[in-house]
Amino acid sequence: MPVRKQEFAKKGVSGPRGTAIVNFRPLVSASSQRRLSALLPSVLTFAVIVASGGLLLVIEKGMLNNMETPPPRGNGKNANLEQMRHLDQSVDVESQVLKEIRNRTIRSMCSQKNMPHNVWSLTPLQRKTVLQHILVNEEHRFLYCYVPKVACSNWKRMLKVMSGALPGVDAKGKMDHRSDLLFLSDLQPEQIRHRLRHYYKFMFVREPMERLLSAYRNKFGEIESYQKKYGAEIIRRYRKGRSKDANIAGDDVTFPEFVRYLLDEDVERMNEHWMPMYNLCQPCAVTYDFIGSYEQLEADSAHVLEKVGAPPHLRFPERQSWYKPVTKETLHYYLCSVPQKLLRELLPKYILDFSLFGYSLPNTTAGHCRH
Repeated sequence: MPVRKQEFAKKGVSGPRGTAIVNFRPLVSASSQRRLSALLPSVLTFAVIVASGGLLLVIEKGMLNNMETPPPRGNGKNANLEQMRHLDQSVDVESQVLKEIRNRTIRSMCSQKNMPHNVWSLTPLQRKTVLQHILVNEEHRFLYCYVPKVACSNWKRMLKVMSGALPGVDAKGKMDHRSDLLFLSDLQPEQIRHRLRHYYKFMFVREPMERLLSAYRNKFGEIESYQKKYGAEIIRRYRKGRSKDANIAGDDVTFPEFVRYLLDEDVERMNEHWMPMYNLCQPCAVTYDFIGSYEQLEADSAHVLEKVGAPPHLRFPERQSWYKPVTKETLHYYLCSVPQKLLRELLPKYILDFSLFGYSLPNTTAGHCRH
C-alpha cells in the first residue's frame, strides 16, 4: 500500500466564510511543523483581510443603504408578492457580496510571489491539466474551464449548440465529452497566449465536499467502468481480507474507504472528478473574468450567456429528472460516517478550494454529528 502523503496546498489559509470548525492537525515532521508555524501569522492576517474585505465591500457598494425595509405582513396577495420580491433582493445582495469576497480573496492570494502568475510558470503536468480542461468557443470568443460535477456536461452541451454540433440543448443521446469540442491544449503556444489574453474566461465552482460526495455516488454507484477500475482497487487496498481477491465488482465502496484512497493520492495526479478545482483550473495562472457557483447556477449561467453574446433564445438546460441532488442532510450523513481523524487529514488537500472560492469548512464535531 502506498505511503500516505500529507500535503498542504501551496498557501495554507482559513475559509473566508465562517469559522473553521474542524481543527485539522495532521502528523507532520518537525521541519514541517516549523514551516507551518512560520505561516501562521500570514494565515491569520489573511483571515482578517478577507473578513474585513467583506464588510468594506458592503459599505463601498452601499448595499445596506439600498435595501428597503420589508413591508408589514398582510393577508393580501400583493403583500405576499412584496415579501417574495424583497427576499429575492436579499438573496441577490448576499450572492454579490460573496462573489466580490471571492474575487478579492483570489486577487490577494494570487499576488503572492510563490503563486503562479501565468500558465507558462506552471509545471508541465500542471499546465497540461489546465489546458486540457479549458474549452474554446471561437465564434463568441470565450474560454470555459470545466470542472466535473459542477454542471460541466450541460455547459459542454451549450458549447456544442453554439458551434452547431447539436440542434438544441434538449437533444437526446449520450453526451460525448470529447467530440465536437475544441480544447486549449489543441492549439499552438502563440494561439493559446492570444486567447488567454483576449477571450472572455469563466469557470464554475461548488462546495468541495458536496462535489466530492456527488462524484462518489455517481461513479461508484452507477458507472461500471469506474467500479472496475477504481472501486475494485480501493476495496483491495482498504478492506481487510480482500487484498488478494481477484473477483471484486467494486460496486460497494464505502465513503470512508473512498476518503482513505484520496488521502494516498497525489492531488496533481488524481482523476478529474475528485481532483481539487484549484488544480483543474489554476485561477492564479489564468485570470478568469467570472467565477460562477453551482449554488447560483441558473442566474450565473444567464449572466455568462449574456456576456459572451449567446443567441437570446439559448437557455441553460434544466437538470435531468433522474438527477439526485446532494442535500445538506445527505452531506452531513456521509461526512459524519468518516472518522474525524481522516477528515482532518483530507481537508488540507482541498483547502484552496475552500479558501479561494469562499466556502466554510464543514462542521463534523462529535456533538454536531450526533444530531
